[in-house]
Formats: sequence, C-alpha cells, structure tokens
Amino acid sequence: MNNKFKNLPLRKGVGIVVLNKKNEVFVAKRIDNKNNFWQMPQGGVNKAENYIDAALRELEEETSIKNVSLIKEIDDYLIYNLPKNLLGIIWKGKFKGQKQKWFIMRFEGNDNEINIKTKKAEFLEWKWIDLDQLTNLVVDFKLDIYKKLKSEIKKIISN
Repeated sequence: MNNKFKNLPLRKGVGIVVLNKKNEVFVAKRIDNKNNFWQMPQGGVNKAENYIDAALRELEEETSIKNVSLIKEIDDYLIYNLPKNLLGIIWKGKFKGQKQKWFIMRFEGNDNEINIKTKKAEFLEWKWIDLDQLTNLVVDFKLDIYKKLKSEIKKIISN
C-alpha cells in the first residue's frame, strides 16, 4: 500500500446476504464497474446509526427490499483494503478500505418487490445465484470476505 494511504482509516460499513426461499443468494452488478463482477448489497454506516438499522436502510436504498427477517449477524468484522488503483478515488479518498458487519437475512417477499432502479442507483442488473457460484463472481479484493460468508451461509442452510 502506498505510504500516502496507509494511515487512512477504514470505513465503517455493513453488508447483507439475502437468501430466497430456495437458499439462493441475491447478487447485483455494479454500475461503476464494466467487468462482470457481482456483489451483495453493502454500504456505509451513518454517525448515529447502529449496524442492523444501517443494513436494513442500505438494503432498501439499493434494492427496494423491505421484506426480510434476520437469520444471523456474523460475529466478526470483515475487512478489506482497496487495491492501489482505487486508493484516493473511492469515498473521496478518505478511507483505505472497509470494516464491515455482515448480516444474513431471509427474503420474505416476491421478486417483483426488488427494484434496483432507485434514486441513487448502484446496480445495472440483479439475479439469484446458487451459493457455490458466489466466490466466482466477486471482485478480487473482496474475495476473502466472500469466502468467509460462503462458509457461514453453508452452516445455516445445512441445518
């Protein structure tokens, strides 16, 4: 990491694993990345906001999904650092990466509730995928997080 950026803090964030009734995982393709990378909903935590409220807000802002129930809050924080080419660019250069609290949720609604064409749209398209595909679709610098999440999800759906 460039010395100029190593002392930057990590952004406080949340991530949401959304599982449908078939235990498929919700993923969406980002507008700002032309490559075929997909991710789960995630975002920042506002100053006076707790993690679960931030997760529910981000989920609704990015996907319009409201009908979810909490399955599990992941115990550990999951951290990633931005790659060199994004340092100083993403989040107006204020952070070197993210320290995230992740939640696994069950989607209780119907697919027609999902709308990614929101006020501040972040995604081009969305789909449900089999859990085994999850780590094949993610951008490199988030791969370790997605591997850990995949393992957590497997424990839940095998019960």
